[in-house]
Amino acid sequence: MLELSILGFLAEEPLHGYELKERIKALTGHVRPVSDGALYPAITRLVKAGKLDERAEPGASAAPRRTLSLTDLGREELLERLRHPKQAEITDQVRFNTVLAFLRHLPDRREQAAVLRRRLEFLQTPASFFYDGGEPVRAEGTDDLFRQGMLRVARATGQAERAWLAEAIERLDQPN
Repeated sequence: MLELSILGFLAEEPLHGYELKERIKALTGHVRPVSDGALYPAITRLVKAGKLDERAEPGASAAPRRTLSLTDLGREELLERLRHPKQAEITDQVRFNTVLAFLRHLPDRREQAAVLRRRLEFLQTPASFFYDGGEPVRAEGTDDLFRQGMLRVARATGQAERAWLAEAIERLDQPN
């Protein structure tokens, strides 16, 4: 997810490491904070792999700032990750939002729709946070006020997301 975020944001414009970190933080929020100990080694790996270009610029004070940009190889990697997201990037809401944030970079509408179909298929599988005898517990099936709240909110957001996905897929399936 971190590398996908790095590639995605740099596909939009070159950035300094700090700016990149702030954008990733804004995307993932408090749910999955990004640390320097994770970000900078990931950047180093991508630079060594030829997926990012790095150049030093004079900083506001004495220290030079590293400006990062995406290479052609990095763009290919981004597009491949968007075409074929890992299953966890489909099933995990925060990871899926990361894919969704950059899916517009995938130029083929059919490929975009295929990713959305995978998410919709996942969301149509009955599931719950809680089970009783192997069966999903519904909000109406528990007397626990707090679990009712969790289940009702999850149902409402799931319905809204499924409706949006169906609408988006329909639009992507239409000829330009």
